[in-house]
Amino acid sequence: MPSSAELHERRSAVVARGVSSMIPSYVSSASGGTMTDVDGREWVDFAAGIAVTNVGNAAPRVVEAVRAQVERFTHTCFMIAPYEQYVAVCEELAALTPGDFEKRSALFNSGAEAVENAVKIARHATGRPAIVVFDHAYHGRTNLTLALTAKVMPYKQGFGPFAGEIYRVSMSYPLRDGRSGPQAAAYAIGQIEKMVGGANVAAVLIEPVQGEGGFVVPAEGFLPAIAAWTKAAGAVFIADEIQTGFCRTGSWFASEHEGLEPDLITTAKGIAGGLPLAAVTGRAEIMDSVHPGGLGGTYGGNPIACAAALASIETMRELDLAAAARRIEAVARPRLEALAAKHPSIAEVRGRGAMLAVEVVIPGEDDAAGPVPDPVTTAAVAKTAHELGLLLLTCGTYGNVIRLLPPLIISDEELDRGLTLLEQAFSTTA
Repeated sequence: MPSSAELHERRSAVVARGVSSMIPSYVSSASGGTMTDVDGREWVDFAAGIAVTNVGNAAPRVVEAVRAQVERFTHTCFMIAPYEQYVAVCEELAALTPGDFEKRSALFNSGAEAVENAVKIARHATGRPAIVVFDHAYHGRTNLTLALTAKVMPYKQGFGPFAGEIYRVSMSYPLRDGRSGPQAAAYAIGQIEKMVGGANVAAVLIEPVQGEGGFVVPAEGFLPAIAAWTKAAGAVFIADEIQTGFCRTGSWFASEHEGLEPDLITTAKGIAGGLPLAAVTGRAEIMDSVHPGGLGGTYGGNPIACAAALASIETMRELDLAAAARRIEAVARPRLEALAAKHPSIAEVRGRGAMLAVEVVIPGEDDAAGPVPDPVTTAAVAKTAHELGLLLLTCGTYGNVIRLLPPLIISDEELDRGLTLLEQAFSTTA
């Protein structure tokens, strides 16, 4: 097997420079909460493929289901010749997503596709143009979803012009805005009414816990107030649960933490154990407002990905991975808070379930936006962690947040080892 150095040399000759990687090592295998590179080095996995392998890599049920499906057929295109697996995934989504009302789903390949189609559906259903999004949001890398995404580098720089009729308002960010949930919601709603006008809003699109924007958990009461205003305005409330969905935050969906029942919900990442699948699920009358043929795609709801999703959902139920996410938080949060007590550079520990983060700042320095972010130390801690054998990711509008996204099936020993390596990385760097 070629070494990582050899593979990197080959990569440099053929892979576009814009496609970057966090570590220079190349993976040969992964299972549980670890992965092994081609040089035989093992890493504790606190990334899970960016919250994708919630059930773990090469999960037995997923492997079995994929193998069986490949032997039957690999593709027909559901729009040409339908199959049961697509229908079964939609049945599961109708049962699992929040809200006791009739639902419909449409399946796609990626989170960006799901978000883009949710916007299409909302505009079609309401006959209105405007889409409201929030500071620090991340919704994808297509032209429309880049317009919805807040951060310029590395996502938006040089790729415009972007789609229009997108309006950005203030997000509840407790560390930085000092507002209660209702106060932050009132401020954001005031911006919408002044800049857009409620009668023009097709949809309000929000991540219940922001992902790439820094694992920002809005203050309690913010999300219900925004959802209530959206309903009163006759607009569609869309919850982007692409990173938060499928047990990641300690519930099947993060919307459940404050009793939200989104009109539409977008899912991807954790749905299919590592295979590409995404969905828009929502109220039947909204989803069915689109004419036949108005939604679809060649690979959307591919039978192999659907088989993997059904096996993943079965695994989540059987192992109660929502409870596993809460157990991870119960172990990790006290360790992170103890780490914050030792290192003044950690301004906050936040998150839900197995979606946890620490925000790194320059101690004692504040500006109009609150504690001054320290992306340099953040990057150094992450680099040191990688060198020690811990795979983790950074995020945040200011590049100063370290996030933890372990597979939900990670063992106690692996979790402990990963947290110890993170502590070591801070001790030697921050």
